[in-house]
Amino acid sequence: MDLIHYLVFIPNEVLFIVHHIATLFVLITCRYLVNHGAFPMLVLLILAEITSACQNVWTIAGFRRSDVPAAAKLYESLSPFFYVLYSIARGILAPMFVYKLVVFYLSGGGDGVIPMWAWVSWIIVISSGILVSLVWILNLWIALFRERSKQKLV
Repeated sequence: MDLIHYLVFIPNEVLFIVHHIATLFVLITCRYLVNHGAFPMLVLLILAEITSACQNVWTIAGFRRSDVPAAAKLYESLSPFFYVLYSIARGILAPMFVYKLVVFYLSGGGDGVIPMWAWVSWIIVISSGILVSLVWILNLWIALFRERSKQKLV
């Protein structure tokens, strides 16, 4: 649903759209081509969705912060909480889980059930998504610290 929403209302958010298309690739190959591997994909999906409610409120407040003072205040106060939550879920927990997944597959845990091309492609797509997420949240942290530093100087 997020993908359709962004395609219709915010088509210039290319990174977000590509991320959701990549997620669809993993889920579709898992379900329809391999018919296995759903549990780890669902765990990763849960780790990603833990932040969604907060991210949705933060995003909407960010869109309206220039013309609605309450949205600006909500955005400013929610940003650090959202950044911490996102950093923990997608910067610590998800990479730890992917590491365990790689160890499982490399030790032969999926042999005979999940073809190597599938799990390797999943790991590449998921790891790339995590890396992009880390760059995104790092840039947000940097912007937050710069903004707060400027406020202290004024």
